[in-house]
Amino acid sequence: QLQLVESGGGLVQPGGSLRLSCATSGFTSDYYTIGWFRQAPGKEREGVSCISPGGGSTNYADSVKGRFTISRDNAKNMVYLQLTSLKPEDTAVYYCAARRGYRPDLRETEYAYWGQGTQVTVSS
Repeated sequence: QLQLVESGGGLVQPGGSLRLSCATSGFTSDYYTIGWFRQAPGKEREGVSCISPGGGSTNYADSVKGRFTISRDNAKNMVYLQLTSLKPEDTAVYYCAARRGYRPDLRETEYAYWGQGTQVTVSS
């Protein structure tokens, strides 16, 4: 059974950093693009970043370009999202998700498998 489990969220001050992790199981990582999405209170879920199965292609939302970095280690079945220069508006529940395919697509509807999410709160 395909599963994704996020970890690494927490409370951080503005300007701080966090590293989110997504542990995957039940599928061959080589065939799945992994995406990170977030949902802030009262807002729709939005795509943050995604990475192709081999890690060679990535995509970022404009709001996080230059601040967030996605990476993956297929040998460990892990995907990471490094968050830096955090802002209060980055506060949200962050989800990782998987889609079978090679295109680094940030459209939520393309992803069939989802984790439960991890809370990131940016506040002083």
